[in-house]
Amino acid sequence: MKKSVVVLGTQWGDEGKGKIVDLLTEGADAVVRYQGGHNAGHTLIINEQKTVLHLIPSGILRDGVKCYIGNGVVIEPEALIKEITNLEASGVDVQSRLYISKSAPVIMPYHIKLDQLREQKKGKEAIGTTGRGIGPAYEDKVARRGIRIGDLLDADLLKNKLEKVLEYHNFVIANYHQSEPLDFEEVYAKALQQADFIKGMCVDVTGALHQHLEDDEKLLMEGAQGSLLDIDHGTYPFVTSSNTTAGSAATGSGLGATHIDYVLGITKAYTTRVGSGPFPTELFDEDGAELAKRGVEFGATTGRPRRCGWLDLVALKRAVQVNGVTGLCVTKLDVLDTFATIKACTSYGDDAFPGSAHEWAQVKPEYQSFEGWQSSTRGLTDLNELPPQAKAFVDFIEAFTGAPVHIISTGPDRCENILIEDPMG
Repeated sequence: MKKSVVVLGTQWGDEGKGKIVDLLTEGADAVVRYQGGHNAGHTLIINEQKTVLHLIPSGILRDGVKCYIGNGVVIEPEALIKEITNLEASGVDVQSRLYISKSAPVIMPYHIKLDQLREQKKGKEAIGTTGRGIGPAYEDKVARRGIRIGDLLDADLLKNKLEKVLEYHNFVIANYHQSEPLDFEEVYAKALQQADFIKGMCVDVTGALHQHLEDDEKLLMEGAQGSLLDIDHGTYPFVTSSNTTAGSAATGSGLGATHIDYVLGITKAYTTRVGSGPFPTELFDEDGAELAKRGVEFGATTGRPRRCGWLDLVALKRAVQVNGVTGLCVTKLDVLDTFATIKACTSYGDDAFPGSAHEWAQVKPEYQSFEGWQSSTRGLTDLNELPPQAKAFVDFIEAFTGAPVHIISTGPDRCENILIEDPMG
């Protein structure tokens, strides 16, 4: 029996992970976010009602399911409180089912300010971060000067740590960026106020997860962003600040590698990217515009338009490899319904996978063309109803990547899926 299933993105994020996590949560006892921050946006559409989650696991919309935020997530308390408040206002029971790791790093106001000041200073060379303090918070974690959720619960300890770290960051803000430093008393008072709101939800998440496994209960591990944004394996330096690949499901939650039974990789039937960085299959023609229009390609967190292109199978195969993907879920297949010809990148013109910005710039994508089906696949739930051309496209994805397709998403709603094999068993 599968007890622990990881769901992650295999592209540059925005693959539709939230919907699939929500779908699979029907068979889970708990859902865990294990990395990233509120720069992620997981969109769920249930009975045509849209909900966007940023920090809270997508399982929160399933009654009775426990939701955990692991130690690998960087948490901005104000954003978390706002998300909780909004969900509860719409009738969702949150605080009795949400558990926050006391080891999770906190995004403080100086992290946000530094993030934005840095991007401004880089100008045209900006990475394209969301400006929400994610990177600087992870930097403080690695530098061992970070403030963690558990620190917020001890006023004296927090005061001592904050005085030192704010002095350090204010020096950079004032002297390097020539900007107004932050006021200690204001930052400290706000942190104490936030701590009072979340303290009842702060627990030993790692211990709780192992108890679930000992009780033979099922865990669903929810990743954020996508594999090509991984700090080690992505299109560096145009990446996020955490490991978005499967290994971080263990380090970001406290589970052992052998506790993971299945890895579900989510991929769109085409490719999108938000922000700067390499994108070999990006389209600047009518096909690209049609993908953006039909796919409603705007960032769930920032509202930024997404860059669109054909499916990049070379990158997808690498993501399958580094994540040890058990099965794939192909989302937004219905977006391709109107195309007479569909393409997929099968080579970069070189056997070596790019390892630097210079090598990415040299990529010359080569394509395989497929006959389009030009009929509606929206809402299909039976594999036998899929047009033969669409089935041939999916079969080619399986053959090229070496990973079986276990789910096909045929629309944004929770019920619009072809479930070939249930990852939750």
